[in-house]
Amino acid sequence: MGAEASGCGPALRELVREAETSLLECKVCFERFGRGQQRRPRNLPCGHVVCLACVAALAHPRTLALECPFCRRACRGGDTSDCLPVLHLLELLGPALRPAPAAPRALPGAPGVLACHQAFGGWGTLVNPTGLALCPKTGRVVVVHDGKRRVRVFDSRGRCAHQFGEKGEAVQDIRYPLDVTVTNDGHVVVSDAGDRSIKVFDFGGRIKLVIGGQFSLPWGVDTTPQNEVVVTDAEAGSLHLLEVDFPEGILQRADRMLAHLCSPRGVAVSGLTGAIAVLEHPPPPGGTRACSTRVKVFSASMQLIGQVDSFGLSLFFPSKITASAVTFDHQGNVIVTDTSSQAVLCLGKPEEFPGLKPLVTQGLSHPVALTYTKENSLLVLDAAAHSVKVFKAD
Repeated sequence: MGAEASGCGPALRELVREAETSLLECKVCFERFGRGQQRRPRNLPCGHVVCLACVAALAHPRTLALECPFCRRACRGGDTSDCLPVLHLLELLGPALRPAPAAPRALPGAPGVLACHQAFGGWGTLVNPTGLALCPKTGRVVVVHDGKRRVRVFDSRGRCAHQFGEKGEAVQDIRYPLDVTVTNDGHVVVSDAGDRSIKVFDFGGRIKLVIGGQFSLPWGVDTTPQNEVVVTDAEAGSLHLLEVDFPEGILQRADRMLAHLCSPRGVAVSGLTGAIAVLEHPPPPGGTRACSTRVKVFSASMQLIGQVDSFGLSLFFPSKITASAVTFDHQGNVIVTDTSSQAVLCLGKPEEFPGLKPLVTQGLSHPVALTYTKENSLLVLDAAAHSVKVFKAD
């Protein structure tokens, strides 16, 4: 099989790579299935497949009861069984597969300067979370996820204070949330890929405004110091500015600030300078599956003041970096989460790109969002752990 794979054409190699991503990866922890005990593929009674380690993590420690993370059907850990088609596919492809990492890699170089002091959420409380924000008025943490109620609000101790945003097809419901921000006056703004809209709620969860028909795929959202909202449109390749009368629920102005961006997703606004960082996902060169990301930073007047991509960072750092989210710290430095090394990195100030300093190098599995508290704690949303993790300097 190894000799045949090495001589196969590009189409067959591409088919193998697609199988790795679509069929041979646990969609809960994002790890490759294997024949060993921990990553062995297991059928749930509903037909979905997860690895044995995730079955153990999802199951109640005493009753072994669990819910399917995708369709929410209830079952017990003992009701699962080996997924023979996936095991046979692993055996068939064999050497043609790229080696799976045995464990998450720690970043080489200097150790992270922040340590995890608290984690909250967890499976069941959060389901495949995608966005994280902090309320500037109350300090409460807002997370959007794939639960029956899409928005969860946590207090300073990590306890769920309330939740809202029903999963459904009605205009005020949230179909598929991607990101969230909380405005300076405490309104919750959610990007909904399901109906390609921006939805505004008051902090109690009452719908105030639905902005639809203007976006191809609204993705990242953040709030400016002037209490306006910036939105990336990943499909249209644009960045938009929304001026809203939030108490009255009236859209006053919608401007396209930038065009010709490459699949922009994450976005962040500096509370110090008003600068805007956009996280692009340019197409890989030559039709390869290699993932590349690029951070562009614009001044408040929309002048490009700094940019750096995965290739540029690789010249200064011996580990591949794939940025999944971006924010600013209180000093105006650009901070990104890195899914390749399960880390959080400081890129420095935009005018001084590229700089690189590891902030968090341990304790993360699949970081997808981050923000800073007023007390300078770093909150990171870990999608694989379905939790929010709080990092501080020791």
